[in-house]
Amino acid sequence: ISYPYVDEQITIWMLGVVAFLVPALLIAIITIFFVPGKEVRSVSTRAQVWRLKLWELEKGLAGLCFSVAVAFFVTQGMKNMFGKPRPNMLARCEPDLNSIQDHIVGGYGQDISIRWTLVDFGICQSKDEAKLNDGFRSFPSGHSSWSWSGLLYLTLYFCSKFAIGLPSLPINQQPLARQQKRSSDHELLPLHANRARGDSEDTKQEHDDQTSPANAISTSPLWVRNSAAAPPNYLIIPALTPVAVAVYICSTRWAEYYHFGFDIIGGSLIGIATAWLAFRWYHQPIGSRGQGWAWGSRSRDRAFAIGVGTGGYVGD
Repeated sequence: ISYPYVDEQITIWMLGVVAFLVPALLIAIITIFFVPGKEVRSVSTRAQVWRLKLWELEKGLAGLCFSVAVAFFVTQGMKNMFGKPRPNMLARCEPDLNSIQDHIVGGYGQDISIRWTLVDFGICQSKDEAKLNDGFRSFPSGHSSWSWSGLLYLTLYFCSKFAIGLPSLPINQQPLARQQKRSSDHELLPLHANRARGDSEDTKQEHDDQTSPANAISTSPLWVRNSAAAPPNYLIIPALTPVAVAVYICSTRWAEYYHFGFDIIGGSLIGIATAWLAFRWYHQPIGSRGQGWAWGSRSRDRAFAIGVGTGGYVGD
């Protein structure tokens, strides 16, 4: 705790801009210009397209706020409960070395040196109370948790909207053309439209799919290799840039003696957890199954609560 005190490179207001305002702006830009995709726009009216844009924008920003807010409260709560001295604590404290005996609270180092002992905070001569109090709030790192909560969420959002993920085989092993036809039909129809049309039409659709030329793909031994493909490599750069910025912010807390290693690791894990939680709370999984959409709305009669055995927040 005897490292020197230096001015921090990433201040609190800068952290707020980088970890919250910039992701919010980029989410708005992505949603306005790239959502929904060309295939959906070609079969939708202008009003439908803008309803989709506004819904995706609201869920994107709601997830960002959720992630940062949870990380903030968890981090601040832990700091208040059991935060520990920072690496530059003594430089903040400016201890009165001539009054050590008046502030001893424990320790067994006095037999070796009178300064090898545990003293209370009353020994500090610093007049800056806020600076001194902040010196006892090292764990976990707030810069680390807030940067990861906002910037990792931005990475997940970007990967979702531009389908940047590891290729995987379809779970039901159906031909790709058949899957895309069904998914696009479902996206453009009102909620649960298939149920309203009845089972007879579903049965007819199943029969048509089985006899269609697209189903012939499943008879080829090579169809599985064409069921998925890797995203373009250049998309990795914008996807990982927010993560790189979060790592850099964490590195400054170590290099400038504001946190120990475990403080940064603990804060980073909090931010990573809240970013993933917030993304999955509002958005479908990254990949071909989710197709980049946020979850839809709750049913009107289940908007605020459901009972045991109801099955979920979406119903007939």
